[in-house]
Amino acid sequence: MPVAKPVYNDLFNVISSLPEDYTSQVIDFVSYLKSKAERQADIMSGGCPICIKLRDPETGEEQFNAETIAAFEEGDAILCGEIPAKRYSSLEEMLVDLDSDD
Repeated sequence: MPVAKPVYNDLFNVISSLPEDYTSQVIDFVSYLKSKAERQADIMSGGCPICIKLRDPETGEEQFNAETIAAFEEGDAILCGEIPAKRYSSLEEMLVDLDSDD
């Protein structure tokens, strides 16, 4: 639902009447809310909240390092059955495996 123009004018008048340091805080807060709304919209459209932070600001393409890409590929291979999934009988067993340098 669009906000009526008089509300924008009233808001502008209130913000412009604030002391300068408050004005910058309000602008920072509004920028934060806009950024949060954009991230939420991206998540709602199926985007990954972690991936959003790793996007190129100009192209919007996700950017990952080689280790992350390898992990994605390994996960896909496990899901496709190309690599057998590891199974553990206890949390301790899993943590020991994670600490090893395989």
